[in-house]
Amino acid sequence: MSDLSTMTSSDIVQDPFLQSVLAASTQARQQCVQLIDLAESSAIPPSRTLSKDTRIHLSAQQRQLNADLASLRQASRESIFEVRATKQDTAEARQEVDRLHLQLQNLYYEERHLRGEISACESYDHQFQQLPLIPVDEFLQLKPEHADDDEKPMMFARINHELAEREALEQQRQELLKRKQALIAENKKRKEDLASLDKDLETFIDAAKPIQSLFEKQY
Repeated sequence: MSDLSTMTSSDIVQDPFLQSVLAASTQARQQCVQLIDLAESSAIPPSRTLSKDTRIHLSAQQRQLNADLASLRQASRESIFEVRATKQDTAEARQEVDRLHLQLQNLYYEERHLRGEISACESYDHQFQQLPLIPVDEFLQLKPEHADDDEKPMMFARINHELAEREALEQQRQELLKRKQALIAENKKRKEDLASLDKDLETFIDAAKPIQSLFEKQY
């Protein structure tokens, strides 16, 4: 299992769209750092003015920063739309999970009912005639090969048929449970990824505001 303390955001976020947003954020951050370094290296006393080449270079860097911030804002807006779409998908998936959960509950009730029937039958001192089996005529419609069986082989065949039906129900229940667990895990992972990205974007945008205000005052 990977150590979360050594993982980067790109290691955690695997969605291609979210990775593009992170790339835009990284580009804007790097441009901010470059612009700050350039401003610090070009600092002169108040009595002097910047050279023409320095002003041109600073202006070009600031335009690039504005372009990067615009790209980041666009990516942020697109990420919001993507989040809304994901929420819609999640809502639809939740409805499907709820439907499957209801089916699973019905299977639980059916299982409990069948277990109650089995317990009731076991308390009758092996009176097989009282087992909740389908009627003989219905059984023979499903299994005509037992039409000539005697009473005892017929009873065994009917019991085996009931067992097969119950095993099929149990298999269906297990499949529905696996699907439900997979959907819950996937939804949880998407929510965590989106929550982490939203927090990072908000932090970066808030951190960039003082820098942008500083350059607006100076230039």
